[in-house]
Amino acid sequence: MHLPSSLLFLASLPLGMAAGKGKGNGPKTGLDWLFAEPAHGQFNFTEGDIVTSLARENGMYLRCHALVWHSQLAPWVESTEWTPEELRQVVVDHITNVMGHYKGQCYAWDVVNEALNEDGTYRESVFYNVLGEDFLKLAFETASKVDPKAKLYYNDYNLEWPSAKTEGAQRIVKLLKDDGIRIDGVGLQAHLVAEDHPTLDQHIDAIKGFTKLGVEVALTELDIRLQTPATPENLELQKQAYKNVCGCIGVTIWDFYDPFSWVPFVFEGEGAALLWFEDFSKHPAYDGVVEALTNRTTGVGKGKGKAKRATIWSA
Repeated sequence: MHLPSSLLFLASLPLGMAAGKGKGNGPKTGLDWLFAEPAHGQFNFTEGDIVTSLARENGMYLRCHALVWHSQLAPWVESTEWTPEELRQVVVDHITNVMGHYKGQCYAWDVVNEALNEDGTYRESVFYNVLGEDFLKLAFETASKVDPKAKLYYNDYNLEWPSAKTEGAQRIVKLLKDDGIRIDGVGLQAHLVAEDHPTLDQHIDAIKGFTKLGVEVALTELDIRLQTPATPENLELQKQAYKNVCGCIGVTIWDFYDPFSWVPFVFEGEGAALLWFEDFSKHPAYDGVVEALTNRTTGVGKGKGKAKRATIWSA
């Protein structure tokens, strides 16, 4: 298990934008349903408590992920034939117990993660199949009651430029707001490719599409992968890509140095997606992030509340 060493090392890094717990494409946290409630009504907070205690000891803000997600889901949730009433209670109980355990420790939660297809329609899942889009309302409404001070986010990938999927995420924001249900932000996961990243104008347009609805925008799982081995040319492309997208209210890098990245395990021949090489020397992209945060390159619109000017860990 790599969580303690990676997190403790992270605390001394200059940026310390985020931390994960291990190598490959395993879960970044013990808070996903599979680990937090592996059996119905049986909760396990061991791994999540490690992250929260380290964040607290080092004076860092903690971003918590994820309460309702079709992936990393305990088999008992997917395999049961639920009535709508039964599944509603399962969702309420899960959010109440997990979020309640960490009440006051997470400045933000990804309440619902990856509910959309690329065309902006809803993804097939046990939650959508049984409850329809009401599962979104139920999740956010419950989360708001459990921890009124935590920021509540919808989180997804491929929202970094205008698209049908981006419009679908805007529809979710409107759905909740029209019913008077609190949603504070939209998380752009930002798993990007250096050779084909959004332009600055595209990224600003996507952000504005959300901020005009009255929510803030954060980059929540940022990494920008390259064809490997890395060359000076594609490292410069990566630097510009990081610079283009790093002006949001909050930025979480999805792990901090290349050996911990999930990318090589999923995308053959690609990697070097983060800010430090294996020998802990910095990517040129590190300077791109610093320039973006210093110059507020893409800081557009104002969401609810103030940005956290501090190191953020993702749990």
